[in-house]
Amino acid sequence: MTTAPQPASLRERKKLRTRQALAETAVSLFTESGFDDTPLDALLEAVEVSRRTFFRNYRSKEDVTLTAVKQLWSTCLEVMEQSEQREVTGRTGHLVDAFQNAILTTLERMDEDWFPRFAATLQLIDQSPSLHGHSLRHCAEIQAGITRRLGAPDTLEARLLIEFCVATWRCALDEWLPQCTPAELPRCVRRAFDAMRHSLNAAA
Repeated sequence: MTTAPQPASLRERKKLRTRQALAETAVSLFTESGFDDTPLDALLEAVEVSRRTFFRNYRSKEDVTLTAVKQLWSTCLEVMEQSEQREVTGRTGHLVDAFQNAILTTLERMDEDWFPRFAATLQLIDQSPSLHGHSLRHCAEIQAGITRRLGAPDTLEARLLIEFCVATWRCALDEWLPQCTPAELPRCVRRAFDAMRHSLNAAA
């Protein structure tokens, strides 16, 4: 998980520990037993929390399982919001650079234990149709947020570039997944974006 200040109150710290325990146990349990084959009650029993407590923290079994993915994109949107490049990304030529830099900065902010949970989550998404559908819906929401954060113009060219950037990120993940070494993911991102630029230039 990303490094963040600890909540001030005891109640907030307990809530954070519960959220972390649910997210970490969900990935471990569903990896071992299968997402679709494991009922939510099995997760609640493993973490020793009630349904009421669970639904105060997460909306669904899919929601808790995708915690690592959502951490990535929530951090990435914050990075984009704060980025100095936001002032110049109104020109489509800067969108690719801004997107790549935001992803790389986001990865720098992730703790070491986030990477294996993220990799395991991606593998669970591949194995479960319901989780895959939930992930696609979340991705669509994120792309809308990316467009706003980067100040992208409402043009076909800008929308296509953002689609290309998201597809390039997925290609980088495909290259990374066999080994899943934390230090290798930024290198995969750089290689994928270099290849994307080369392909776009070659087609021009």
